[in-house]
Amino acid sequence: MKIISWNLLRLTGAAVDDVAALARHEKPDVLLMQEATKEMEELPSLLGGHFHRLSWLGRIHGLAVWSPHRFAAPRALSLPASRLPGRLPRRRAQIVQVGEMTFANVHLSHGQLLNRRQLARIASALRGKPSAIIGDYNIVGPVILPGFADVGPREPTHYASNVVPFRLDRCLVHGLACRTAAALDFGPSDHRPIRLELGLAEGWGLESGLRARPEHRWIRRDRLGRLYR
Repeated sequence: MKIISWNLLRLTGAAVDDVAALARHEKPDVLLMQEATKEMEELPSLLGGHFHRLSWLGRIHGLAVWSPHRFAAPRALSLPASRLPGRLPRRRAQIVQVGEMTFANVHLSHGQLLNRRQLARIASALRGKPSAIIGDYNIVGPVILPGFADVGPREPTHYASNVVPFRLDRCLVHGLACRTAAALDFGPSDHRPIRLELGLAEGWGLESGLRARPEHRWIRRDRLGRLYR
């Protein structure tokens, strides 16, 4: 299954026509968006398919998902929030199931302790099913999440002040194998879209969703020869 994730940069970044053009070129099975405004609700009129947007209270943007395949309405998962006054309202993850795979579309907080707490909350909600946490992590440095493997592209996806490179857009998987992962070229947003091809990992039953063995296994290489599990 081909997945695209893109932080659109609300208002001044990618417009709905830019997103539609990317979808036509890449033909993803699932397109996840962060900082998606109401304008993105026009995607089905341009592409067909199915769309859901999860807005953030008090903000013009939120999370969104489009797919050419029919899928159940996503659910919102509330995440830990900062208690400091003036911070963004409580963030939520958008939990989407397409076929046997469950995706958590995320735009985590900037606080480096808080965003890891948010990630742990999402992992706890997904554990036991083939799943991927994909989106803008806002995390600097390595992520250690028991039971999940980091399979996202290793290239920088954002340049702070157009100078300092960061790999903010990531993908962690549980019970899934990554065949390819790449950061695409910059478009009108300040984030590069990331593209992944995911499938069920060896040992997972299609009916039960359970692993045959608890350990992860190295099973594939991407086009650059890097091993993924």
